Amino acid sequence: MDRDNISKFDHCYGCGVCVAVCPVNIIDFKENEMGFYSPYIESPEKCINCGLCLKICAFNHAQIATEDEVDIRAFAAYSKNELIRQRCSSGGIGFEIGKLMIERGYKACGVRYNPTLRRAEHFIAETTDEFRPSVGSKYIPSFSSEAFSEINRKEKNLVTGTPCQIDSFRRMIQHFKVEDKFVLMDFFCHGVPSLLLWNKYLSEIESKIGEATFVSWRNKTTGWQDSWSMCADIDAESLDWHNSYNLKIRGKKHLYQSRMSEGDLFYKFFLGNYCLNECCYKDCKYKMCISAADIRIGDLWGKTYSNENNGTSAVVAFTPIGLEIISHLAKSTCSVQEIPVVTATEGQMKAPANEPWVKDSILKSLKTDKTLSSIAMKWCRIYQTSIIPKRAFNKFRRIIKK
Repeated sequence: MDRDNISKFDHCYGCGVCVAVCPVNIIDFKENEMGFYSPYIESPEKCINCGLCLKICAFNHAQIATEDEVDIRAFAAYSKNELIRQRCSSGGIGFEIGKLMIERGYKACGVRYNPTLRRAEHFIAETTDEFRPSVGSKYIPSFSSEAFSEINRKEKNLVTGTPCQIDSFRRMIQHFKVEDKFVLMDFFCHGVPSLLLWNKYLSEIESKIGEATFVSWRNKTTGWQDSWSMCADIDAESLDWHNSYNLKIRGKKHLYQSRMSEGDLFYKFFLGNYCLNECCYKDCKYKMCISAADIRIGDLWGKTYSNENNGTSAVVAFTPIGLEIISHLAKSTCSVQEIPVVTATEGQMKAPANEPWVKDSILKSLKTDKTLSSIAMKWCRIYQTSIIPKRAFNKFRRIIKK
């Protein structure tokens, strides 16, 4: 008997919202063999064929949840609190928005890194202090289903997530007719890498520094350098020119720091697009300013702000409530300047990442006992060699144009 539920998909965004919406609680959320979170139907005989999981599933729809034309406004912003700006990946606007909404009586659902479980996970904060672990980017898939299931739809909530998570979440609150109680925030998303990569990378580092107790993917404590040599297999035109990809891991024995510009292997695989989720290559419909959120935030990359090394956030407001929040911050805790939308997006990915033909081989290798360096030496080198003619041509074309 065919059942009308998410078991029909062989892959999806892994947003976790279907777990929260299932009325009979038969959907589980766990890591699949490729290192991405996926929903699974437990006790399929208990399915009542309500179809609700498919109705709210962003992967199951060609269009985003908010199809109406919106008046998009863009801003360059950063927190006036230097400590907040220093500890955040960019300008600290995500934390300032969370802080403001908590002060307004909202609960804030963000993402923290759990070193004990070695995962990024959504959590619900009721105070500013509780919300602090959400500071900083986490460049791995987030375990979202537990927190999404705990959200009380009768209360006011700020929910932050990837664009696909927020699209599904928007569909859920539309179904239950509680949109007026929620503020949704997403961010410019590169894609998410496999947990197979993170687990292997972390295991290799922990063998040197002991069990990790703290991880920061974009650490500013040693500063950002103005310019640097880009890794050969990463598209320089799609990334910033700040040396801000500085991974810091505090272990029980030692401290570890590694920059992408110095050949960090996690960033080589992640930003080289070698092991992203399949949907990040084929099914992402959220680039640039396509969003179901009220607010989108991110790094203000591009030539206009190329000399800004303290971190400035790009902020895009899609709805009246999103614009009102940004306007309030401009009058209180943040420096906010309206900018053209094209300036806010000039350094962002314009299309989903290209899928390297070596991706499946790399994912299989990540499940073996081979080291990351040996995997990179083999498969990344093979892929680089295969695309050198194209890159050489593009480089030559840029030189001639200049």
